[in-house]
Amino acid sequence: MEAIVAAALLGGIGGLTRGVVGLLKALSLRRRIIWHYYLITVLIAIIIGVFTGIIFDFDKRLSLLAGYAGTDILEGIYKSFAVQKVYVERKK
Repeated sequence: MEAIVAAALLGGIGGLTRGVVGLLKALSLRRRIIWHYYLITVLIAIIIGVFTGIIFDFDKRLSLLAGYAGTDILEGIYKSFAVQKVYVERKK
């Protein structure tokens, strides 16, 4: 159980680190910060850190890296499948 908690903490730290970088970027560009989105990504990073730790025999470094990169990978997948509007010009 102790290893699961360590993997969760390290995944969360990885997610928080990525989140802080995103917050600094948003602040520098004067963008609105969506706090609930930030919290959700950190929670997902914790989950990714736990499962990565379980799968790869609780390697702490990998849990930290997975927490940092995992939410970014999931966000990229989501954006690639997001529905976008396509405007088609009618011929006269």
